[in-house]
Amino acid sequence: MHAALLAAEEVHRELTLPPIGFGIVSLAILMALLAATFAFRNIGARN
Repeated sequence: MHAALLAAEEVHRELTLPPIGFGIVSLAILMALLAATFAFRNIGARN
């Protein structure tokens, strides 16, 4: 019974960033991918 109570106890962990931080990081990654896509936009027309 004691082990079941310990297993059912909820574990609370703090996030490494606040929620807005995750949004900013994901936006920065997507903007970097957009820049890489934009840089190679005319490669096919050159050949």
